[in-house]
Amino acid sequence: MATSSAPFLVISLRSDSELETNVAQAELADIIRTTQLPSDYFDHKQLADIHTSIGDITQYKGIIVGGSSLNISTTHYEIWQQHIHRELTHLIHNPEKIPVFLICFGASWLADATGGTVDQSFSESSGPTLVELTDAGRKDPLTKTLPTTFHALTGHTENIAHISSQLTVLATGKTCPVQLIRYSDHVWASQFHAEMDAQALQTRMDFFWDYGYFSPEDYDSIVAALPAVTTTHSHAVLQNFLDFALRDQDVA
Repeated sequence: MATSSAPFLVISLRSDSELETNVAQAELADIIRTTQLPSDYFDHKQLADIHTSIGDITQYKGIIVGGSSLNISTTHYEIWQQHIHRELTHLIHNPEKIPVFLICFGASWLADATGGTVDQSFSESSGPTLVELTDAGRKDPLTKTLPTTFHALTGHTENIAHISSQLTVLATGKTCPVQLIRYSDHVWASQFHAEMDAQALQTRMDFFWDYGYFSPEDYDSIVAALPAVTTTHSHAVLQNFLDFALRDQDVA
């Protein structure tokens, strides 16, 4: 990768199909809108095939990994998914400990990669979810300034069932017990979509109409209710991550 002046890299785990490429671009736009930073603060890389790698990341202050239509609980991984898993493994173990924030699929992957399990016992349909900070979450640099409970937008067909001692649970919820986790002192992953507002979730629902994230007959009622959901605090998680990365602080 050529040297860039952008402090952040956004990675999309999306194939090279027209649909997935459009989703990758939407993800990037959502992150820019949510973080309220200029677009030139972000480089973007789509891991569309087995020939595309993350590459050198030493010039970046922080890295955000978007969601994916892949699943961890699938019985057989295609070669492209195996490639994705290897790339993410290298990413979180980067020697410089550059901060990484993974969204949705990345939370399941991180739990599985560190010895936990993933199943479909607490999947959540597209829409709002209530997130509650744990004691650890009330001390973490990404969430310590947030209220104990806040709303976020979500939609996932699988979830973290058990975690290993390598992970710290920062937030939970009644409809999904693991909502935010931390690995070591430089990697975070949210089950909810910290980058999404009402516009973003409706766009994502339009892309994935029949992927099992919601019942099509509920589409109108879900979309109608979205503008009433306050996402200020879920967005702050991502904004605080970027602030943390720029300040290069240690986790207390």
